[in-house]
Amino acid sequence: MSSEVPNATGSRSPTSSRALGWLAIPAPLARLFKKFPLLTYPPNELPARSPSPRDVATLYVFISDQDALKGLPSFNPSCLKWQTFLKLAGVEFRVVPSSNHASPTGALPFLLPASSPSNSAAHAPIPSSKLEEYAAGNGTSKVPDVPSLKLEAYESLLDYRIRNAWLHSLYLSRPNSALLSHLYVTPFSRSQIVRATILYKLRDAAEAEILRSMGTRVVDPRALYKGAKEAFEALSIVLGSEDWFFGSPEPSLFDATVFAYTHLLLHDGLAWEDQRLTDIVKEFPNLVEHGDRIWQRCWGPNS
Repeated sequence: MSSEVPNATGSRSPTSSRALGWLAIPAPLARLFKKFPLLTYPPNELPARSPSPRDVATLYVFISDQDALKGLPSFNPSCLKWQTFLKLAGVEFRVVPSSNHASPTGALPFLLPASSPSNSAAHAPIPSSKLEEYAAGNGTSKVPDVPSLKLEAYESLLDYRIRNAWLHSLYLSRPNSALLSHLYVTPFSRSQIVRATILYKLRDAAEAEILRSMGTRVVDPRALYKGAKEAFEALSIVLGSEDWFFGSPEPSLFDATVFAYTHLLLHDGLAWEDQRLTDIVKEFPNLVEHGDRIWQRCWGPNS
């Protein structure tokens, strides 16, 4: 789930035609489809709001229209991770609201580089997996690398324990239903039926991902938050009294990844009613201070 918003996908096991008889296509429709078969369409076109030519790169993320105009952080951890990284790398870009369905890559974020009429090759969208490479060639600052052995161990804490608790807190915790709807449901439809369907699919996909990750049949909130607390404690210990993780002289991609969670959990603009995960982060002052340093560097008055 690269964009943090669960995708409701799944597959069914082979079932006899008798069991699926109620889904059989009526004979007249079957004949129609034989005459006019369904078409397989190519990947999505670029969003209609994307300007051409562009004098500055454009990062498409989950964000409100108002926050995008101000260049504020995305409310989605995956998007915020890369938005922060590009800022740390000194890449000039603007943010534009989008969704997974509008993305040519099927997920957010993605970036359209600056272009001109004479440079059509630059129009190809860049997925998040290629943003480090893009930043290396287009940024003004060198973001330090972190030794891979250290990185893998601590990345797993973010990718599993903290991510699972985030999914539960936002998607499955009923007190946070209003926040979930505000971020991912209400902006996309005015229809109550459509909103209810989107909400159901988001929750169903989030639950399925947590269960796959944990290898259990039932979501256990106590185990999720216990695991998240242990993960944040481990991050707090490895950060220690340093400004940046692993003693790096400058913030790295890993710092941006941690910030993407801690900032959103502590951000006053997000109305968390269930604050279990927020309260866990507050137990580790050095993680809170780390988030403040990233904020000041990327969005502060001198940024």
